[in-house]
Amino acid sequence: MVKRTDPNIIITGTPGVGKTTHAQLLAQNNPDLKHLVINQVAKERDCYDGRDEELGSWIVDEDKLLDAIEPDLLRGGNIVDWHACDLFPRSWIDLVIVVRADSTLLYDRLKARGYVDKKLDENMDAEIMQVLLEEARAAFDEEIVVELRSDDADEVERNVERIEAWVRMWREQHPEGVEGVSGLGEDGDEEDED
Repeated sequence: MVKRTDPNIIITGTPGVGKTTHAQLLAQNNPDLKHLVINQVAKERDCYDGRDEELGSWIVDEDKLLDAIEPDLLRGGNIVDWHACDLFPRSWIDLVIVVRADSTLLYDRLKARGYVDKKLDENMDAEIMQVLLEEARAAFDEEIVVELRSDDADEVERNVERIEAWVRMWREQHPEGVEGVSGLGEDGDEEDED
């Protein structure tokens, strides 16, 4: 079994909150961490299951996606950049960052991206109702879920410094690494942790 000597971190949140900005800066400052942009991985590794024309977005086949990224996550040292986190097995993830943004700022960012009204409304509702934060809290142990604000560049920089401090602490606490446990059963579903 391969041991992970670096943690796996999910950076999640509603589209437009700054997930990719955080992940890019973290990866840039820490070349030993790999930035996995899930939309890009899904495209490159053919993990799509169709397209939602009404929302103008691709539908990801989650089983194919998990199979495609499992080797990366078992090795560790990944920054997973995606708008969802609850599909990943707990055994793969060491820290979940839920990035949040002011509703007015987020609206302006999504409008500038050219989101259709339905997609814009859906994402605004998700942010206001804290959908992704609640999903993270339901899917992972509370102590590894951290909510961070991302309203300006200074906050992003402080957030990345905080994540980097956590990575250093994780490495100190796991000098021998941790077992890269699959977490998936034969059918691709998460195994029970009984």
